[in-house]
Amino acid sequence: MLVDGDVVLRPIRVRDQRAWREVNRRNRDWLRPWEATIPPPTPSGPIAHRPTYRQMVRHLRSEANAGRMLPFVIEYQGRLVGQLTVAGITWGSMCSGHVGYWVDQSVAGRGVMPTAVALVVDHCFRSVGLHRIEVCIRPENRPSRRVVEKLGFREEGLRPRYLHIDGAWRDHLVFALTAEEVPEGLLARWQRARSQSASAKAPGPTGPGTSPQVPRNPQNTPGNPG
Repeated sequence: MLVDGDVVLRPIRVRDQRAWREVNRRNRDWLRPWEATIPPPTPSGPIAHRPTYRQMVRHLRSEANAGRMLPFVIEYQGRLVGQLTVAGITWGSMCSGHVGYWVDQSVAGRGVMPTAVALVVDHCFRSVGLHRIEVCIRPENRPSRRVVEKLGFREEGLRPRYLHIDGAWRDHLVFALTAEEVPEGLLARWQRARSQSASAKAPGPTGPGTSPQVPRNPQNTPGNPG
């Protein structure tokens, strides 16, 4: 379990089904443009079906046991509000993984997703032993891009027609961080940036404060809405 204040990341469970489905149902329109979909079958390929919740959890657990994935749900103030998964974990000379996430629209903008991503990146670098984390995001997904921008991920370029999303092959921007770029920890850097931004916005003796950009790397967040 990974915790920072009201934000908690914990392993997904079968008994989360009711809460998970309820959040997904309320956020159907919010999430649909960014959700992975299954492409039409090819003449020689198998017909794939969208898994049930229980099938999804079994698959995530199997991949986690094999060391290829870290599946979490996100809780905020004791309520399930989203999901975050570190997938595609590769060892050997790469030691890398990529992060995908989604969050309940009702808590978007409260810093929940940047905090969750920072927690999991620190866990991957410090405890798991990974060296690089990627986040791949559709260019049109501004809420998710704001997550990685706030956290200082580098933008590395475009992957054309990278994933099947919302019924078609979609381009994705690649953002990344390596362990050397956050020696103090990503969560500590994010907390410092939030504190500085809040101080800058606080009213001064001559009137309201301004709203400068949150400090981040000069270069520049499944993904799904942040």
